[in-house]
Amino acid sequence: MDKIKELRVNTGAGVMDAKKALEEAGGDMNKAAEIIRAKGLAKAESKSNREVNSGKVYCYTHGGGTSASMVEVACETDFVAKTPEFETLCKEITLQIVSMNPESVEVLLKQEYIRDGGKTIEELVKELISKTGENIQIVRFARFKLGEE
Repeated sequence: MDKIKELRVNTGAGVMDAKKALEEAGGDMNKAAEIIRAKGLAKAESKSNREVNSGKVYCYTHGGGTSASMVEVACETDFVAKTPEFETLCKEITLQIVSMNPESVEVLLKQEYIRDGGKTIEELVKELISKTGENIQIVRFARFKLGEE
């Protein structure tokens, strides 16, 4: 039971999903987490066509005001848009934009996440999709840096 609880905390999976993943992985926590992530990414793909009418425009200022970014992240409901996890995702995306200066949303999604080179921004978004059960999309962004045009 403790392993199920720990796996749930680490992955955001439900009790039954955590239990099944642990059984499938023979009790190995790392393998179970990978199984859950794989299933979560599959769930995320199935939600990608659902309409997104809510979300948030999030702004971040970096380096004492020397650079900033703004991102529009959309989701299906206002309920998800108000969660701390959604807010954290928006912040992480704006940090990525300030640091890596992507040319487009497509490029941003393919970039390695600056805090964890083992995943991309797209995978970061899909992780939250699997936790919330809602479609989440990065719609657009802007980046500003003093002295740049």
